[in-house]
Amino acid sequence: MVTTDQPVSPWNIANVVTVARIFLVPVFAVFVVLSEMEHTGWRVAACLLFIFISATDFVDGWLARSRGLVTDFGKLADPIADKALIGTALVLLSFYGDVAWWVTVVILVRELGITAWRMAIRTRTVHAADRGGKLKTVLQITAVSWLLFPWPAPLDAVGSWLMYAALVLTVLTGMDYLWKAFKLKESEPNRTS
Repeated sequence: MVTTDQPVSPWNIANVVTVARIFLVPVFAVFVVLSEMEHTGWRVAACLLFIFISATDFVDGWLARSRGLVTDFGKLADPIADKALIGTALVLLSFYGDVAWWVTVVILVRELGITAWRMAIRTRTVHAADRGGKLKTVLQITAVSWLLFPWPAPLDAVGSWLMYAALVLTVLTGMDYLWKAFKLKESEPNRTS
């Protein structure tokens, strides 16, 4: 890992990759919509684009850590990019009947709630995603990728089980995050004016 005494600029290659991921989300959405209007070729394209955008999540993280480019902007923008992609995918999959709406709502409430909490406390501290959060993201990506691909009927059901597993992990990691945030707040010294 590269270390430096100089402050790291938020305008670095890792953050550029993160921002590019955000801009690719609408392209992915168009591919999914076209897949419902045209043929399975667009569905395969949507699945591959989803996997590509998801893979760049690991690229920007590796770049940031290996080159000493970790910034508060990156710690906030990276999960936002994840949630924009996953959220768009879940809404579209629910709209087209591949994922139950209640599953999408529960996942989105958790994701948006934790993101809002991170934004609210960003002036005091920035919480990067922990191991459980990263595992949750990997499971969500796997489930969505499986559901996007046009599998034959027997294999298609695997996607639903993957999504339910992702749902359980999403809820558990959300509860864990809130518990840790509560414990951190409890351990802070009382401030008197």
